[in-house]
Order: sequence, then structure tokens, then C-alpha cells
Amino acid sequence: MKVSAVQFEPIILEKEKNLKKIVEYSTKTDSDLIVFPELCTSGYYLSDEELKILSEPFNGETVNIIQSISTAQNKIIIFGFPEVDRNNYYNSAAILFPDNKFSKVYRKTHLFYKEKFLFTPGNSGFFNIHYPEFDLNLGTMICYDWRFPEAARTLALAGSDLIVMPSNLVTKIWHRSMPARALDNRIFLLVANRIGSETRDDEHLEFTGKSGIWDYNGGEITIASATEESVITTEINLKETRNKDINETNNIFKDRIIKFYNLT
Repeated sequence: MKVSAVQFEPIILEKEKNLKKIVEYSTKTDSDLIVFPELCTSGYYLSDEELKILSEPFNGETVNIIQSISTAQNKIIIFGFPEVDRNNYYNSAAILFPDNKFSKVYRKTHLFYKEKFLFTPGNSGFFNIHYPEFDLNLGTMICYDWRFPEAARTLALAGSDLIVMPSNLVTKIWHRSMPARALDNRIFLLVANRIGSETRDDEHLEFTGKSGIWDYNGGEITIASATEESVITTEINLKETRNKDINETNNIFKDRIIKFYNLT
């Protein structure tokens, strides 16, 4: 299966320009699965009023446009957008499959910094989607979810072969954890981060780029630059993740001693 992460700089408040970029890359990128950054339709550092203006329902115009490309070109497309649902505003990822009956929305579980004052905490939980046509088990996280090993482990235990993570990362330490998340769970991991910067009042955010794809042993397959718009692509064999044995007697899931884990 060929997978890609698209790294670019969403322009804050410019939904039409951002959508044009997403459509362009969705159409021309020759991959089975394409992932875009977090909140890539709107930009990141929004006010309450801007969020209300830019947010759309999951069945809204933007999702419908990208869904039509997914269906027509037989591609899975994942992108971040601000979602409104019954007066709640979520930091969400649309997960769109060619057969739209599999398409779902993931709502960010762990809100970062001032997101807590803007978005409603996600209520979707972490879930795996099995897509029979590609024999793919797909899990989704968003950005700050990376800080919590339980998130990736939950998806792996649910059967995910590949975890994708639309992101607007500003830290410079997240690359230390990605190999561990992949290795601990024997899954492929793909992060689509953004580049550029945003300023509001006296606060300036620099996004760190370096979108990446890691293999199920924690090995770095490909990494983008810190500052350039780019697409990174690789071929992965999903079935390689499904054997959790590490030798003749040990299996990373079967060897868990759950009665000794206190995670509350």
C-alpha cells in the first residue's frame, strides 16, 4: 500500500485557498492513502468568532468535496478541520474512504494549551476502521494525542496496522516519541505536520514540520524538512504488523500482565 503525508502551510482564515491546496494534492498525489495536517482548512490560532465562522459539519461542503475525490480516485484521504455539531466545536479529522459508508470523523481527545478554551473535548474515542478493499486497519490520532501512550496502544489493541496523525506541532521533542509509539505496538505510524507560523496578539507560534513515516520496529522510513512544503511517500506492507511475536516465546500483547497495570 502506498501512503503519503502532505506538509504545507495552511493560511489562517483562508478556507477557500486551503481547500484549493487540499484538492490539488488529493488529486495529483499518486497514493492509496493521503494525510493532511490538523486544522488545515482553517489555520490554527483562531478566535471564538472565527471558529464559529469557519467550522462545518461532517456532512458539510468541504467534506463532500474531498469525499468525491476519494470516491472518484479510489483513495483514502484524512484531513483536519474545525467541526461543528449541535453547537459543539471540535478539532476534528475527516477520515474519508472511497466507499463512503466507512467514512468517519475523529474528534481530538487531548486538547493542547489554549485549545482547551476554544474547542469541546472530543467524544469519539479512539477507534479502528477496517477497510476491506485495501485490507487496511486504520487508527487516527491528532497532534497532542502523541503525548499519551495509551492512545496509540488503544488503537493497536483494536487492530490498527497504521496510525495516522494530522498535526500542528510546535514542540521540537515529538520526534523522540514516534519511534517508541511504533515500536511498542508494532504498527506503522504516519504524521502529517504543518509548516509556517501564526501570530495573535503578542503570541507567536512556529510550526516544526518534519512530517514523518515510521515502520513497526520504530525505524524512520522518511522525514520531510522543517520548513518546506512537500509530500513524503512510501510503500508499506500492512500484514507485517499483525504478528506481535518478537521471538519464539514472547508476544508483546499476549505477554501483558494486565492485573498489575493501574492506569486510572
